[in-house]
Amino acid sequence: MLSEILQSKRAQIKKLAKISSVTSFEVEAEGFKHRNFSEKLARNEESNQIGVIAEVKKASPSKGILRENFQVKNIARLYENNSAACISVLTDQKFFKGSIENLIQARREISIPVLRKDFIIDPLQVAESYAMHADCILLIAAALPVSLLLELESQALSYGIDCLLEVHNEGDLEKAMSCKSKLIGINNRNLEDFSVNLETSLRLNKTIPPTKLVISESGIKNSGDIKLLTDNGIRTFLIGETFMRQECPGQALKKLLSSYAESD
Repeated sequence: MLSEILQSKRAQIKKLAKISSVTSFEVEAEGFKHRNFSEKLARNEESNQIGVIAEVKKASPSKGILRENFQVKNIARLYENNSAACISVLTDQKFFKGSIENLIQARREISIPVLRKDFIIDPLQVAESYAMHADCILLIAAALPVSLLLELESQALSYGIDCLLEVHNEGDLEKAMSCKSKLIGINNRNLEDFSVNLETSLRLNKTIPPTKLVISESGIKNSGDIKLLTDNGIRTFLIGETFMRQECPGQALKKLLSSYAESD
């Protein structure tokens, strides 16, 4: 699935390159002030609070449509009002039914930092993220050779954009540790068969130095999952599907946070 997505993404980038350039996106973004994504999460950790990056996500390749009533601005506002630390917005159209417009709308609606969640594999996409005012971008180690990972990270940091380095296994983690970024996202989903296991976060976290901020991604459904992860030193989480399937995503976030607080 990853190779299929990347093949599609390369074709999209070729089309984008015919109408835009890194320079044109940089001019478009000039003077814009970004919100500090990593600092917001670090403040949560320093105050010993859990931090949730709440995701705006209409669909996934493995589960199909997650939410028919998909009102981006409303969902983003509900997340912020119910104590999300940051927001993640899917911008891939073909596989996740997302869009750049979704990110722009969500960010205008709220005051907390926003992550662009996509398959970023080219400098043009980093510049595009800058122009669309993303505060952070996702860089998936499994999708990038180390040289390109470092190049894209350097470009993003030069714009003042944070990078969330996503890893799935020890090989990915080795790549990510060669980067400057503080944020390491451990995705609990197996890219081969889409199975999810929180043990992935527990295993990989043991080898990550405390100078990094670890974010557990995928498969986090309830306060028991959060307690398992916090008991093992992980206090920040990216959660999407669990919230998207509920009638009110904001209330689902509030319930999860309060349930954890009661159990802690």
